[in-house]
Amino acid sequence: MNVLVVLIPVSLVLGGLGLAAFLWSLRNDQYEDLDGDAWRILSEDDDAPRGS
Repeated sequence: MNVLVVLIPVSLVLGGLGLAAFLWSLRNDQYEDLDGDAWRILSEDDDAPRGS
């Protein structure tokens, strides 16, 4: 029963950190261009390095 005194605050702190990280990513426009990377991987660039 004493372990709950430690686990409940730890879980609340970790949940708060996760929420803060999510809100930070929303404010810094991390989700603006979801299709850009998908199309960029398919485009052929001549200046892209070639594998051996």
